[in-house]
Amino acid sequence: MAILCAAFMDCTVHERNKMQENFDLKELMELLDTRQFRRLKEILLEMNEVDIASFIEELDSEKTVVVFRMLSKEVASDVFANLPVEDQEHIINSITDYELSAIVNDLFVDDAVDMLEELPANVVKRVLQNSTAGTRQLINQFLKYPENSAGSIMTAEYVGLKKTMTVEQAFAYIRKHGVDKETIYTCYVMDAKRRLEGVVTVKDLLMHPYEEIIGNIMDTHVIKAVTTDDQEEVAESFRKYDLLSLPVVDHEERLVGIVTVDDVVDVMEQEATEDFEKMAAMTPSEKPYLKTGVFVLAKNRLAWLLILMVSSMITGGILAKYEAAFAVLPLLVTFIPMLTDTGGNAGSQSSTMIIRGMAVGEIEARDIFKVLWKELRVGVIVGVLLGLVNYIQLVIRFPGREMLCLTVVLSLLATVVIAKTIGCVLPIVAQAVHLDPAIMAAPLITTIVDAVSLIIYFQLACSLLSI
Repeated sequence: MAILCAAFMDCTVHERNKMQENFDLKELMELLDTRQFRRLKEILLEMNEVDIASFIEELDSEKTVVVFRMLSKEVASDVFANLPVEDQEHIINSITDYELSAIVNDLFVDDAVDMLEELPANVVKRVLQNSTAGTRQLINQFLKYPENSAGSIMTAEYVGLKKTMTVEQAFAYIRKHGVDKETIYTCYVMDAKRRLEGVVTVKDLLMHPYEEIIGNIMDTHVIKAVTTDDQEEVAESFRKYDLLSLPVVDHEERLVGIVTVDDVVDVMEQEATEDFEKMAAMTPSEKPYLKTGVFVLAKNRLAWLLILMVSSMITGGILAKYEAAFAVLPLLVTFIPMLTDTGGNAGSQSSTMIIRGMAVGEIEARDIFKVLWKELRVGVIVGVLLGLVNYIQLVIRFPGREMLCLTVVLSLLATVVIAKTIGCVLPIVAQAVHLDPAIMAAPLITTIVDAVSLIIYFQLACSLLSI
């Protein structure tokens, strides 16, 4: 999943918003500092909610509340949903129960749930106390779904139609109820027991006469998810079918919510971040880097570093075993960094390509032999070319030591081929045994390849150089 979003990770949504701000931060700050609140409010009302949230993030705690109170009720809830949880908590603690009630009841359910999952228990209690009974019941229902499931990221604000409706009746329903829905482009057709029967888009409605029955134009082949499905599977469905929204049903096929593309983008960023942290041998963190404490960062990195350090002792043991070879020919030591680094890089290249292929559905477990055969051939080609370049420069540097040069070149060839093999096989094996392929990436592969390459190197040296 992460590799699917590799380009996305180069620039997150938040970072892109920061780079493309549609407002003059300096001007807004000046208006706020000089207490020109009327002019500031006029500008804020013309700004996008995301940009307003970005502006509020730059303010200190006192000014945050001042600016937030300038916003209209309709805008305030949208801005609130785009704020980081720290600012949300501060605002909740600074506003009245009446103001809080208006915000909470105006939030989309998925945004409210995301907020409550991050807030302290005492703040959550106050939020729920100031929400309507219906909103509170809906939020509590959503909080029961497993973490990182389709149910946990869906929203209940969707347009539901009946197949007996006419196109005219459908438009009337959308005009009346659509203002409070997450999206109105895709509408879902249900029976009396809320079982999902079909889907119809606004485009479909526009293309048919008013008297046409919804049941005649709806698509009954609906792509859907179950509440317990993993969010990665949901994101994959969006990618595969180019969806804008996806209906979510319970185990009785009753429609309970929808997942929209904006939520999937957040999932992609989250999963990409998590997998890249795993590939860098770190425990994934729930918070942004700048808001994570140094002790938490240290804890997240320490476990894997300890494991890799201990595993690297194997490499040290191999070097100790061939100590006699060093004594006879100390020059052998100088080629070790080149061999191990090249092997690690070659393995990482293969693992990255394979993980990406699995993420986008190009590679499956049954393709392991096809992948292995391809990477073997790639490894031979790359190894031969690298070996040729190395042989030329070694012959020039060490004239008269052709056997030493041949030893290094053959070791390099074998190392590259083995590294490519390990790099392609480990992620597939990990997926087959239901492990995250990301944990089989660079650090672990490098450790294994280092040990194998050293054994090959010294065995060849002992054989060819008669050490």
